[in-house]
Parts: sequence; C-alpha cells; structure tokens
Amino acid sequence: MNFPSKLIENAVEELAKLPGIGKKTALRLVLHLLKAETEDTKQLSEALLRMRTGIRYCKTCHNISDQEVCGICSNPLRDRGLLCVVSDMRDVIAIENTSQYKGVYHVLGGVISPLEGVGPSDLHIQSLVERLPNSGVKEIILALSPTMEGDTTAFYLTRKLKEYPARISSIARGIPVGGELEYTDEITLGRSILDRTAYSQS
Repeated sequence: MNFPSKLIENAVEELAKLPGIGKKTALRLVLHLLKAETEDTKQLSEALLRMRTGIRYCKTCHNISDQEVCGICSNPLRDRGLLCVVSDMRDVIAIENTSQYKGVYHVLGGVISPLEGVGPSDLHIQSLVERLPNSGVKEIILALSPTMEGDTTAFYLTRKLKEYPARISSIARGIPVGGELEYTDEITLGRSILDRTAYSQS
C-alpha cells in the first residue's frame, strides 16, 4: 500500500495493530480523522492517553476501575452472597449488559493454559481464596467460557475452593462449547446466569 505521506503511513501502521483492524480500515479511519476538526482528533488522542495512564484495577475483584475499588464492589445494592468468577473484564461487561445478575465479581485475568505457559500462579486465584473468609459469599458462580482451558480452570477452582462452605455453580450450557462469553448474545448469556447449575467435576 502506497501512501502520499509518511505521517499518514505511520498513523495507519499504528491503527492496524489493533485487533480486527486491517490496513484498509485503518486508512479509512486515518482519512476520517484528517477531515475532522483538529479539536476532535485532539480530544480522541487525549482520551486514549488518559485511559491508558489513568486506568486502575479494583483491589477487591481486579476489574477495571477509575477508583481503588470499582463501582460494582462499592455498590451497597449488590448481592454480596453471589460471587461470579470470570476470566476477563470483558466478561464482566457482557454479563452486566444482560441486567440479569446482581451479585459481585472476581476477575481471574485469564484461564489456565499450559500450552501458552499460563498456570494458576499467573492468575488472580490466590486473591480469590483470600477474599472468601468472612465475606458472606453463599454461592460462587464459575462463569468461564466452555473451552478446554475454561473447563480446566473451573476444575482447578473447585478443587481449590472445596473447603469453603459455599455452593459452587456453573452457568448453564446454553452457550456453545468452544464459544467465548463476550461474543454470546445477551439473552442467551442472561438465561445462562439465571439457569446456572451446580458445578460437577465429572
């Protein structure tokens, strides 16, 4: 792809690094920004920089946050007897968009994947174990994608949490095996949360 300007080429190269953005799409975005008001482009770049440098992670659940404790963990109206364990912050967003879940979360930061060199110590599993005593949690919902890595992680967690006096459940398998939560439609995901079942290690 030939560019009339090195500046445009550099901008296209940077945008094309984003997931799902090819060079043609990146070029369209760059040309759109070039035509937009200078102030609009400036606001976009400043918002991205503020996001990257100012974002924090909740000290309780590890979800993205603007404060030390996220809005969900600090909300007195959330049901603290329900703790939903997810692999990624994107899963929190997906579940919240269903408007079917009123409990709190714990973000693992990934799933166990030996092939990718990700083990239990690389995830927020220990902090999950440490937050449970005296937390009032009555049910732990394993909302992990139905993939081999998700099932491996769920199995590990049930073994790790078996001494804790809480029901361990899993979201219903209305989600296709091998699918990812973030790509599941909100109705199916919402029903999976409501129709969760006791987690079985078999």
